[in-house]
Order: sequence, then structure tokens, then C-alpha cells
Amino acid sequence: MSRWERLKQLDSVSLQKLDELYSGEQLPMAVREYLAQWIEDQDWEHASRDTSRAVVLFQVLLENLDNQYSRFMQERAFLMQRNFRRFKQDFQVQSHLFLSFLAPTMCLKLIINHSFLSQMSSLLESFDSLLCMVLEELEEWKSRQQISCIGAPDDTNLEPLEKWFTQLGEGGFQLRKFLEKLEELQGKLSYEQDPIKVQKPILQEQLDLILTSLLKSAFIVETQPSMPQGRGPLVLRTNVQFSVKTRFLFKVPELNHAMKVTVSIDKYRRFNVLGTLSKVLNMSESMNGGMVADFRHLMSLSVTEELHVIHLETQFDLHGLSVSLETSTLPVVVISNSSQQQSAWASVLWFNMLRADSKNLLFFASSPTASWSQFGEMLSWQFLSCGKRGLNSDQLDTIAQKLFGKQKSYDNCKISWTKFSKENIRDTNFTLWVWMDGILNLVKLYLADLWHDGSIMGFITKAKEKSLLKGKQCGTFLLRFSESIKDGGITFSWVEYSNDGKHNVRTVQPFISADLKQIPFPEILRNFQIMEAENAPVYPLQFLYPNIPKAQAIGKYYNEKTGGERVSVCLSVCCSLSLSECISVWTFMASELLSCALTVH
Repeated sequence: MSRWERLKQLDSVSLQKLDELYSGEQLPMAVREYLAQWIEDQDWEHASRDTSRAVVLFQVLLENLDNQYSRFMQERAFLMQRNFRRFKQDFQVQSHLFLSFLAPTMCLKLIINHSFLSQMSSLLESFDSLLCMVLEELEEWKSRQQISCIGAPDDTNLEPLEKWFTQLGEGGFQLRKFLEKLEELQGKLSYEQDPIKVQKPILQEQLDLILTSLLKSAFIVETQPSMPQGRGPLVLRTNVQFSVKTRFLFKVPELNHAMKVTVSIDKYRRFNVLGTLSKVLNMSESMNGGMVADFRHLMSLSVTEELHVIHLETQFDLHGLSVSLETSTLPVVVISNSSQQQSAWASVLWFNMLRADSKNLLFFASSPTASWSQFGEMLSWQFLSCGKRGLNSDQLDTIAQKLFGKQKSYDNCKISWTKFSKENIRDTNFTLWVWMDGILNLVKLYLADLWHDGSIMGFITKAKEKSLLKGKQCGTFLLRFSESIKDGGITFSWVEYSNDGKHNVRTVQPFISADLKQIPFPEILRNFQIMEAENAPVYPLQFLYPNIPKAQAIGKYYNEKTGGERVSVCLSVCCSLSLSECISVWTFMASELLSCALTVH
């Protein structure tokens, strides 16, 4: 499409200016219309400075007028035929008008640009509005990333944001280049009260402010700090390597390997870094070609405060725009030995569960309480991370009842940081978090499959347990976590009936990590037996609650190499043997299992 055709599509104000430009005798609008393509193909600016070139173009113009006149004759367009004959005569009689003709031709670009200026403000408003929407999406992503650090199964894919930032950034720099070209043109050809002189600096400032906001927001932490063998992200240990990855969401191929990222802690401390103190953003470290800097061998010095923030800085320089960029991680907890892992992870859980401000390093000086819904959701995420299954409503109600007592609804209940991690549970010598963390470790190390498939009921009160088993067929059992074992324990209870039909629920002493390390829990359930009168063995576990045959429920986890017939697992109900005695029995059986395994091999 020719520029003339685009000019005719301008708004009414710009069309009025166009009409005024062609109102004189220098260049009739009809000539501009019918010879549009030829006129736009010529270098009129050069002709205005070179007389010989102007004479050549003048002769060609007259020839084009003759050609157009001939076409009108063939089309029998009498009026246009008459007009073009007069146009040619006027040019021939007053050839000096041709030099005047050059000026409006050169002004065509200015008309277009003036029209652009009239629309630029609204265009920048749209740019700003779109960026605000993208920044809202970015804040939501940061919130999802924060809770994903503590197990939430939220989507933290950055590709949509990277696409939006890149598209907006490219568009913003195109506008910036246009304003630069407009300034160049204004320097060559201008006039009094030219709006470019006044509006261009204002538009430039607005555009640079929006671009600066985009650039500063595009520099983010993609992967929060973590140790290779750590409990989870955001817990670091002195003199142990950790990694952190940053990303620039505005993909600029020209700046690949050009933007150097430096790292520091709390802006007042140094890092011992194996290698270099800085890395460049590059596209080779990303699967999709994003601009990332992946620090994999950082090591922290010993520190004493509880929360710390890692800062990353870089400099953006492109097409005359220079902006300092900075981003920071979520607060990290730095420990000096592995015994502090448990309490450090509790701090990370609490801080990010409440989605606290990452700049608030004094958060625990006066930590707010958590609602039950927040707290219960966080606990569920922990089980989801360890065993690929969260907590259901019944399990959550059991935990809530343990914390707040029996209530119709726990929606208005609150739990404090102190109650979570400092105060002992009633009638115990350990905190809620220590107890819960012990169970989580047990699930992760030894019970993941049984937890994942729902075989373990887990959290249930003894009263509810008896209620559920009452009336079930003899040998129905369920699996639950112990409430009295500090480091996590699992037990099972089953129902049996006397000759007169009276039911009795029996329970074994809890099994702890030391037990499960020697014998897998499915093998315990498979071979569990009790001795009745005259030393006759009885296998009381027959149906997993509510009524699933034991072999069907857990048979897929049996160890075929041991074989039920090779090992006689003889356990006692809790009322018969002490925990120490049970452990002694398990130690003996472990030796028997080892002998059995050696025999098989």
C-alpha cells in the first residue's frame, strides 16, 4: 500500500491538514493521487539540492502527465482529461512551481508523523496498561513460586511470562527507534509551532519510564537457593555448596553473554564462591533459550541472624537505554550443622506459608498467627511432597481436634508460631512440628507406597478407631500414626470377637524408623502373628479397612525373596511386651531375615 493510500486512512484532523497542504497551486491533489507510486519512488530530498537532478525529474513528471492524459482519453474521462492538460500547461508555463512542489512532497512524512504523535499518548497508555497486567501475572507467579518452595503443586512455568515480556520489550524499543527517526526528520525539516518539538521529549520520557519498569521487573530469581542434598530450598549450611538461578525475561539475542550478574548476601556480607563472583546471562544454560545465569557452586560464610536475602545485580545497556537491574531471593535460613535442619525448615515453612514480605528479615520478631486453613494446607503439601498424597478432610480434622479440641468448625481457629514449633504438645515432651516431621520422615523413607495408595489411614483418634472397627468382620485392621512417638511411629489395630460376640480392638506397639530399616512394613503386616493357647500361631490381620483382603491391598509390596514361609514374624500386642522387648524381637528377626537372604542368594 502506498503512503498516499495510508494518508487517506488518517483521522479527520490529519486529513484536514493534508487538504491544507495541497490547497495551493504547487501540486494539485489529483496529480498526487494518480502519480502516487511514481512520486513516492523518487528521492525528492536529493533533487531539492541538485538542480540537474530536479530538471530530469521535471521532464519525467511532464511525461507522466502526458501518459495519464492519454489514459483518460481512452477512458473518455473528459473532466480529468481537461484537468491534466491544464496541469501540464501550468507546470510548463511556471516551471519554478516544480521547486515548490518538492516541499509538500517532503512534508508527507511529517504529516504521517504528526498523526502518530496525536495517537502516541493513547498508544503509550495501552503499553502501560498491558505491562501492568503482565506485572500482575508476574506477582502471581512469584506467589506460586513461594509456596511451591514448601511443597505446593503450583505451576511455576515461566514461558508465558517470558513471551509477554519479550513481545512488550521489542515493541517498546521499536517505538523508541521511531521517536529517534522522528527527531532526525525534525532536524532536517521543521517549522514554527512544530508539535514534534514539544511532544517528542514528553513521549520519550513516558516511553523510557515504562521500558525501565519492564526491564527492572523482568530480572527475577527462577530457582531459589538450595543445597544438593538439603531438606528443601531456602535452607543453607555454612561451608556447603548451594545453587541459585536468575533469569531475564526479556530475551535479547544481542545481549547474550553481555550482561554480567554479581551476587551478594544482605548487601553487607561476602560469599565464598568456588570459581567466579559473577556470571553472564546466556541462552545456552536454558532449555528454551532463555537468558539465565545459573550459580551452582556458591558457599556461605558463618552467620548468626536467622533470615538472610541473596541479592543479584546486573546492568542493561541497549540502544542508548541504560538501566541497573537488581533482584533478590526469598529469605534463606543459614545453619551450621545438620541438627538444625528441622528447626530451619520449620522457619521456612512458616514464613512462606504466610507469604510474608521477602524484605521483612525481622519477621520472627513478631510473627503473625496462621489460620487453620493456611496451616492445614501447608501440612498437606508436606505429605504430598514426601508420599505423593496430601491429607484428606478427615485427617485434617483429626489434627485440628488435637490442636484446638473438638469443635463443629475450625474455620476461625488460629495457630501461632510458638505453638507450632516451640511449645510441647500436651502430655508429651516434643512440639507439634517435631512430631509431624518425624512422621513425614517415616513416610518418605519407609511408607511412601502405602501412603500414596491410601492404605495408611494415618491420623485418627483412638475413639474413632474403635468406632470404625466395631461391627467389621473379624481380622479387619487399619494403619495409623502413633501420637506418642517423638520421631515418628506407625502402628495397626484390628478387631476380633469372643465366642459370645463381644468385640475387642487390639493394638501393637508402634514401629519406628529403626524397626522399619530392618524389616519393610509390608512384610511386618504379611507375617504378623500372635500365639494363642498351646502356642498355636494365629494371623489376625485379614482385611484392610473397610473390607479389602490383605493380600489384595498390600500384596504388591511383598518381598518375594523372603517368602512368608521362611520367616515367622511373631509380634506381641502392646499390653504383653514393652517397647524394648519388641525391639529385641525385631533385632532377632532381622538376623533371621539376613540369614534367609543369604540362603536365597
